[in-house]
Parts: sequence; structure tokens; C-alpha cells
Amino acid sequence: MNYFNSNSSSVPKDIILLAVRVFVGFAMLSHGFPKLQMLLEGGKIEFFDFIGLGPTVTLVLAVIAEFVCSILLILGLFTRISLGFLIFTMAIAAFVVHGADPFEKREMSLIYLSVYLLLMAFGAGKVSVDHMIEKRKRASDW
Repeated sequence: MNYFNSNSSSVPKDIILLAVRVFVGFAMLSHGFPKLQMLLEGGKIEFFDFIGLGPTVTLVLAVIAEFVCSILLILGLFTRISLGFLIFTMAIAAFVVHGADPFEKREMSLIYLSVYLLLMAFGAGKVSVDHMIEKRKRASDW
């Protein structure tokens, strides 16, 4: 069975994609929500600054990726765009922030990165807002 063929009507594939999106999205929310709280507290922000824009800007970018994009991933809305931000964030976490650390410190970000890459390859599936929008576009010939 070719899972990359978007024309196939594989119900198990779509259910698995939904389950993975929801599970990984909520799992990443557990990392993004504390960062959102740190941002909203208004105190001194101490966060890794990997691009020289300052810790506050870097924290905002991490919150957008880990919190906002995770919600979009759960919904299946703008899935591949959201995955782009999440892939970039996990690559930075694995290879820059924890680059010199032992594998145990990088393991979680590498697991997230590999799941996000798989979701990027397979797409959101038919149980997603993206699919509903695409279906509606095709029906009305936008």
C-alpha cells in the first residue's frame, strides 16, 4: 500500500495521522505552555538566544512554535506551515541548544523532530481542517 498516495481512501491511515497529530500536539503544548507563562509573567527573561535577537524575541518565537503551532497541528490547520516552524525549533533544540550535551538530553527533541518530519511527508490526513478547506475549494472551484 502506498501511503504517500493522497488519492487512496485509507481510513486507518487517516485515523493514525489524527492520533499522532493530537498526541504529539498536546505533548508539545506541555513544553510550550510554561514558556508562554514565562513570557506573560513579565519578569526577567532568561532564555537561549541562538540568533542574536535577544532572549525575549527568541522566547516569543519558541512560544509561537511550541504553543501556537501545536494547536494548529492538533486541528490540522495550516499543518505543513506549522510543521515547518516545529521542525526548525526541534532542530535548533537538538543541534544547537543541546548540541554539546549527551544523547539523553537531545533524545526528546530528536524524537519530536522525527515525528514532525514524518507528518510533513504524510500530511494532515483527511480528518483535518486542511482537508475540509481543500475539499470545499475543489467543490466550489475557487
